[in-house]
Amino acid sequence: MNNNYLAIRLKKLRNQRGMSQEALADESGLSLRTIQRIENNSTNPTGESLKRLSNALSVNPDELIDWTIKEDKKYLVFLNLSSLTFLFFPMLGILVPFILWTSKQDKIKNINKLGRDLINFEITWTILLFFIPILFLFLSKIGILENLSLNMIFTITGLMY
Repeated sequence: MNNNYLAIRLKKLRNQRGMSQEALADESGLSLRTIQRIENNSTNPTGESLKRLSNALSVNPDELIDWTIKEDKKYLVFLNLSSLTFLFFPMLGILVPFILWTSKQDKIKNINKLGRDLINFEITWTILLFFIPILFLFLSKIGILENLSLNMIFTITGLMY
């Protein structure tokens, strides 16, 4: 059992519903101190406490006690390959991996680091590929790259993309 996951999940669900610890305690019929202990991961909740908390938060008890973080290498590979959607449209290379990452953020082992790194990489290259033609155009206008035409600038950028 990974009670740390339960504590994080309980706090996240409570905050999503805009409830304070006191409101959750009143709604569930548990004491405030019990809620605090569960969220601080200093106690193991009983089955009855979990049932009351899930009813107060209007979630399925299985959603609240899903303690297993799976190791799914196929999904991680799929997440990496999803960044190739930039070939169709550059922003898709950011949006598709972001959606896939956030949908399984707390369910798959090592997805948080991979997702952050992948999104960071995609944003960096999207920004670079946006500013490189502007840089070439600026350098050709001030005379540093005199022989470089606009057609050549976009051809070079297209090859890099």
